[in-house]
Amino acid sequence: MNDMTTFAAVRPGRLTALIAVFAAIALCAALTAGPARGGDSGGLGTKAESSKRNATVPGSKAKLKNGRAIPPEAAPPRVRKVIRAANKIRNKPYRYGGGHASFRDSGYDCSGAVSYALRGGKLLRSPLDSNGLAGWGKRGKGKWITVYGASSHAYMVVAGLRFDTAMTSGDGPSWSKSLRSVSENYKKRHKGNL
Repeated sequence: MNDMTTFAAVRPGRLTALIAVFAAIALCAALTAGPARGGDSGGLGTKAESSKRNATVPGSKAKLKNGRAIPPEAAPPRVRKVIRAANKIRNKPYRYGGGHASFRDSGYDCSGAVSYALRGGKLLRSPLDSNGLAGWGKRGKGKWITVYGASSHAYMVVAGLRFDTAMTSGDGPSWSKSLRSVSENYKKRHKGNL
C-alpha cells in the first residue's frame, strides 16, 4: 500500500482529528520559536532578546544606544521599568490625546507618553494630562525621575535622559541626551525616593 492509498483509507472523522493535531503542533512550534524580529515583542522571545531588554550600563546614568535608553545598573527596579516602558513606545507617532483613554494606544501625546512610562514602573494608576502631571507626586526634583508638567506640555528626565515628544528626533515620544531649559511655568515633580 502506498502513501496515497493509506491517506485515502483514513476515515473522514479521523482525518479531521489528524489535521487538528498537525495544526496544534505547528502552533506550538511557532509560539516556542519566538518572534521573527527583534525588539520588544511583549510575548515570548529568545534568551538573547530577554537579555538585551534587561541590559544595564555601569553607573547611575542611563545611556542611549540606537535611540533606546539603557538603564544604569545603580537604578532601582522601578526606574529600570519606567525606562523599559518608555522604550516600548519610543518612536510611536505623536497623536494629540494619545494614551489618555487607555495606556495602550497607536500614538501618544506628551502627557500620554509620560503616563505610559510611569505606569511601567507602577507609579501611576491611570493616565494624566499635563496639568495632572504638574500635580503628580511630590514637589521638587527627584533623585532618578523628575516629571516636568505645565498647562501646555509635559516631559520627564529619567536617570539623566529626557523622554519627550518635543525637541527630540522623530515625530513622537523619544529619548534625548540634551536637557531643556525649564521655564517657571513647569512644575518639577517626583515620587517617593525616586
